[in-house]
Amino acid sequence: MLVSATEMLQKAKAGHYAVGQFNINNLEWTKAILLTAQENNSPVILGVSEGAGKYMGGYDVIVGMVNGLIKDQNITVPVALHLDHGSYEHCYKCIEAGFSSVMFDGSHYAIDENVAKTKEIVAAAHAKGISVEAEVGSIGGEEDGVIGMGECANPDECKMVAELGIDFLAAGIGNIHGKYPANWAGLQFDVLDAIQQKTGDMPLVLHGGTGIPTEMIQKAISLGVAKINVNTECQLAFAAATRKYIEAGKDLEGKGFDPRKVLAPGFEAIKATVKEKMEIFGSINKA
Repeated sequence: MLVSATEMLQKAKAGHYAVGQFNINNLEWTKAILLTAQENNSPVILGVSEGAGKYMGGYDVIVGMVNGLIKDQNITVPVALHLDHGSYEHCYKCIEAGFSSVMFDGSHYAIDENVAKTKEIVAAAHAKGISVEAEVGSIGGEEDGVIGMGECANPDECKMVAELGIDFLAAGIGNIHGKYPANWAGLQFDVLDAIQQKTGDMPLVLHGGTGIPTEMIQKAISLGVAKINVNTECQLAFAAATRKYIEAGKDLEGKGFDPRKVLAPGFEAIKATVKEKMEIFGSINKA
């Protein structure tokens, strides 16, 4: 059964670990992440971007697939299904479809409009027991067409948004989506520390978890980060494993062209990547 992300992230913040949000793109992705969470007794958040939602056929399709996998694969660890970087309209679509968590990304609005829209979404989501993430200060890189330069959030704006009734907060601290460039300045821990002091017990979210050094991840967790988003790393692992299979000519051997065989190495690569992240985040045996 899907659960809201609120309780799992409050527990994570209190216990000084983080829960991974792993973005899904299809059945293989979803099954790999759920099985890895179950095998390692870890809570998990399945992230769905608007682009991935469209690719998979729509939010109703995704809710049906995820609920079916949880039931048929006997997944008993806490699982949240979360809209990642949702627009105002898509937050409402996911609330109706049966997601258990949504992120409203109002970072491109002026702060007053961001606040007003966030309040509306919080009221609609909480009426159905759905958790809400909001963002202050855009995360760098490109996420489904939204481009940000990795700016740092204003701690006072974070406090204002945290007080709107949201359940967890994503704040830009120099992090970016995708691969980090060689000249990346690193996470700005002084900003993160100031944000934590202004927002109290609010679980904080780190977007762009791919490629951040382990020691930075763990320092961020010590400063209140309770949710870390991973997407690019799983995509790279899946692509590399699939390429290796094809380049080795495995698809030309016997029934190696069977899509279940072609996709198997990528499936295992996602599982290995997710397990490694759960170890770094400290969420194993925390279900």
